[in-house]
Amino acid sequence: MAKRIKAKSTSGKQSGPYRSVDRFDCLSTMDFPGVDTLDKLFDHAVKNFSKAECLGTREVLSEENEIQPTGKVFKKLILGNYKWITYEEIDVQVNHLGSGLAALGQEPKNTIAIFCETRAEWMIAANACFRYNFPFFDLYLFIYIKHTMFDSAISFLLYKQGILSQLHNLKHVIYVDKKNIQTADYPKEIQIHSLESVQEMGAKPEHLSVPPSRPSSSDLAVIMYTSGSTGIPKGVMIDHSNLIAGMSGQCERIPGLGPKDTYIGYLPLAHVLEMTAEISCVTYGCRIGYSSPQTLSDQSTKIKKGSKGDCSVLKPTLMAAVPEIMDRIYKNVMSKVQEMNYIQKTLFKLGYDYKLEQIKRGFDAPLCNMLLFKKVKSLLGGNVRMMLSGGAPLSPATQRFMNICFCCPVGQGYGLTETCGAGTITEVADYSTGRVGAPLICCEIKLRDWIEGGYTDMDKPNPRGEILIGGPNVTKGYYKCDKVGEDFFVDENGQRWFCTGDIGEIHPDGCLQIVDRKKDLVKLQAGEYVSLGKVESALKNCSLIDNICAYANSDQNYVISFVVPNQKKLTALANKQGIRGSWEEICNHPSMEAEVLKEIKQVAASNAVKLERFEIPVKVRLSPEPWTPETGLVTDAFKLKRKELKNHYLNDIERMYGGK
Repeated sequence: MAKRIKAKSTSGKQSGPYRSVDRFDCLSTMDFPGVDTLDKLFDHAVKNFSKAECLGTREVLSEENEIQPTGKVFKKLILGNYKWITYEEIDVQVNHLGSGLAALGQEPKNTIAIFCETRAEWMIAANACFRYNFPFFDLYLFIYIKHTMFDSAISFLLYKQGILSQLHNLKHVIYVDKKNIQTADYPKEIQIHSLESVQEMGAKPEHLSVPPSRPSSSDLAVIMYTSGSTGIPKGVMIDHSNLIAGMSGQCERIPGLGPKDTYIGYLPLAHVLEMTAEISCVTYGCRIGYSSPQTLSDQSTKIKKGSKGDCSVLKPTLMAAVPEIMDRIYKNVMSKVQEMNYIQKTLFKLGYDYKLEQIKRGFDAPLCNMLLFKKVKSLLGGNVRMMLSGGAPLSPATQRFMNICFCCPVGQGYGLTETCGAGTITEVADYSTGRVGAPLICCEIKLRDWIEGGYTDMDKPNPRGEILIGGPNVTKGYYKCDKVGEDFFVDENGQRWFCTGDIGEIHPDGCLQIVDRKKDLVKLQAGEYVSLGKVESALKNCSLIDNICAYANSDQNYVISFVVPNQKKLTALANKQGIRGSWEEICNHPSMEAEVLKEIKQVAASNAVKLERFEIPVKVRLSPEPWTPETGLVTDAFKLKRKELKNHYLNDIERMYGGK
């Protein structure tokens, strides 16, 4: 099964287009006949699973302030069990909210904005918008709001305050928290409502009797912003038909998806991976328990010591994650392995290597799972049967670790906001690493030569080139942007294509591997090309490194780097060398920079990585502050924002290149 041909070229050419052999004659446009809009998709789910649990939220029992040795105060939570609402109950809330918005004056096809963290209210609000044909801006961070220009009066579903000065046409603010907000803080012309009050208004017979204006498949559903990792975020205009097609391809790669599954939702719903994952789960009767990165596990930053994190309580069977989170789990577990005594460490290594060989042969190792990996598996609740990684490349070492220690397949997905997150997903039986699978049944992929970078369909052993994705899941373009010719085009058959800017390699079985990114390639002074993404991916598993950004100037002949070091490891190393001081002082110490560079060189020269000499960073700047979406240095999916990082470390760049 793992070695079967998964996709073939429809033209017979090396460049493609490549289609899944499971849907070779025509591409999938929908999962269920006649269900061609998102409101119909939810109606379909309510009809089939009306009494079943759908969305769950943990009750906050108490909050406590915990003072750290550094003097910082961390807020810790004690949480109760999950409280669930059924499909039937959600359907009523969706009707009432949509009716209430219409009563406030919201017109069909006029935009609303949702600025809300991942929670049940987001899904209820989104389904109300789908049913009443209110397309919405899906926002997550303040930076997206600065790039959003609203033409019409909107209702703004708000969770965080302090952003209204950017929205000049705003008439209504609807807050989703139970607590009251100070209306004096808002401009007088803006009406403030609670979510409950809007639903109560919509439940009145005179409003509920007005039928919703349902959307057509070609109507705009969502305007979702790109991550902004390569520049200003762009609003992608996504139709109902785009999402319906994209999810039909994604769901086909998740075997057995249904009412027995529980999904844990914690990634931002303004990210296309999480939005499509949650809508797909609701469609198939899979319940969703809400979480956050700060409450996910027993060790999470907001969970009081001795209390249970969300995974331990929910025990999910399905989970999506970005590589950054999986890398953290991998490093934390492997750090604890290094602290074991000799016998424990040897047993773990023997079991790990044995199971790795069994997996390669298509088998499992039940005894190892029970004796060695049960405790690791319990970190995520113990019931996870499949994990999906997306948003950025997952390193082979981390993928293999998750396969072995969490005793479940880790599917890598590849897709973009412009393709509704749909492109490829690895099959459950495919345990190879470094690849992202074959094209989904809703789209096809072809390669376009990039001569400047040295990638062509004549490359050996496999054809390479820029990845183009075509199909009904490809969106119409960008909001308020007429110049889409560089990114989108329509072929002679009327099919839309998106030019991703990523460089791919097609393997003989039809699976795709991401090998480069056009915007990540820098030509050094001596003429060598350096792929910054490749360097970062290779060095991210260094034990002293939590995050890394490689940087190179075309007028220089070497690569430099910015590194967020692992505080525990680097502090221990500093103590060993007799270096004392604050965390910032340790990071600024020349000896610590030298130690990190030393490990970088060792890892870069290892057989598992093998970077070329000119690709290895020669100098490093250690950052005492982690890069989070709030700092503006990474996206909400933790992808690096190169322009912002360059500006942030401008003085260090000049110093490392001899300017200072």
